Amino acid sequence: SPAAMKVAIDLRTHLAKITDPTTRDFVEEAIKCHEADLFRSAIVMSWLGAMDVLHKHVHATHLAAFNAEASRVFGKNWKPAKTADDLGKMKESDFLDRAEALSIIGKNAKAELKKALDLRNGCGHPNSLKVGANKSAAHIETLLQNVFEKFS
Repeated sequence: SPAAMKVAIDLRTHLAKITDPTTRDFVEEAIKCHEADLFRSAIVMSWLGAMDVLHKHVHATHLAAFNAEASRVFGKNWKPAKTADDLGKMKESDFLDRAEALSIIGKNAKAELKKALDLRNGCGHPNSLKVGANKSAAHIETLLQNVFEKFS
């Protein structure tokens, strides 16, 4: 569809601005999946890229505050993160909650990202969920506007 192709073009335009090789690989794979009509895969890969961006942003700019917030909420169950990969030990939904608590993302952005996470979870597990070009495009657009353009 024209909307799906526009998102792929927008994502390819943004891809040129991504310097981190890991993030770039996730985003490039998401684009290729979307262009090949592999919409569930595009949704999963674009989500992985977005989380990579968020983890690296928090690690680079908010790590001490994030660890303090996580310790406040989870107590001794949270081992303070030292690397961006350590942040991946937290459930993604909880990570988004902590990011909102620190005003890294806003309340409404978090709500949209949680919807995107729910869709990613639906696409990433065996089930009868069907998604098409428009759903994939909308998902990727949400991530473009609220993560990739803002934090990478």
